[in-house]
Amino acid sequence: MSCSEKTPESSFIIAAWTGGDIAETEEEWRTQLDHFSSNGLTDLFLSASPEETETVVNIADDYSMNIHAWVWTLNRPRDTTAAKHPEWYAVNRNGDNSYDYRAYVDYYQWLSPFSEGAREYIKSNMAEYAKITGLTSVHLDYVRYVDVILGADLQPKYDLVQDRQFPKYDYGYHPNARREFEELFGVDPMKMEHPELSMEWLQFRLNAVTSLVNEIAQIVHAEDKMLTAAVFPFPEMSRQMVRQDWASWNLDIALPMLYQNFYRQNLEWIQFSTAQGVREAHDRFDIVAGLYIPALNPDELQTAVQKAKAGGAKGISVFDINALSEEHWEVLSTISSRN
Repeated sequence: MSCSEKTPESSFIIAAWTGGDIAETEEEWRTQLDHFSSNGLTDLFLSASPEETETVVNIADDYSMNIHAWVWTLNRPRDTTAAKHPEWYAVNRNGDNSYDYRAYVDYYQWLSPFSEGAREYIKSNMAEYAKITGLTSVHLDYVRYVDVILGADLQPKYDLVQDRQFPKYDYGYHPNARREFEELFGVDPMKMEHPELSMEWLQFRLNAVTSLVNEIAQIVHAEDKMLTAAVFPFPEMSRQMVRQDWASWNLDIALPMLYQNFYRQNLEWIQFSTAQGVREAHDRFDIVAGLYIPALNPDELQTAVQKAKAGGAKGISVFDINALSEEHWEVLSTISSRN
């Protein structure tokens, strides 16, 4: 599917996210891809090096499987190149740099969309994947800020009650951001009494991520590849929780992660969230619903897919492939046979 094509009405994407550790040899990859394809999977979002991704793309051609390069974008833990440039990293309202201070978990080490060096480095990474012949899309993940508010079910796990925006989780205060904002509005956001309440400061930070994504889109589309992204559940929620305005991005497919258990929601919420994304996308790009398999038994998976369809989704993607039981696979196979 080229970057200019939309999902045909008659097709329904059945996808999964996976790391590259599910196979090593060509024979192992063929065994896996044959299993996936024969059970209805159409697309695989693969987190692997460009070299391994290219290898899998070539093998997948024999199984009519679309391979997408799943790339962590602004969160770059253990990135040895980025680590040479501490000035590339995101800064919170306390002035802590994400190079040193890790919010919530140790693998949270975020680059700033306001750092020109970080932006160029990220775009060069995406360009490398975009050049892979036969790749379906470059798939962005962690293309946002640190979670300023965690989902309701996650807060107790970190012994948190986030009834307001705490400074240590409030990111976007890179020196470049502060300077550029002050040049526009005459005030350093760090010196505002309540910067978290400023709509201008919120929008300014949203725009920085949006412009980065749209520059990546130009690079990826120039190689005739699609641009896809794993995003938070629906646009307004995404703007508030992680400062991610994905409805403004030049995507081909958005994959909102509709992990209802993270937010203590029921399966009806999947339809509701899907519909919000479809409405704000204005038919500019398709919505494929991300479903969290550990929170869905096979019957619930069937219902979740129905809810996503009812909300206007053009497909579903499950996280992750290793969590699928034999019964889950049977559900996906049945769904595939009906499309």
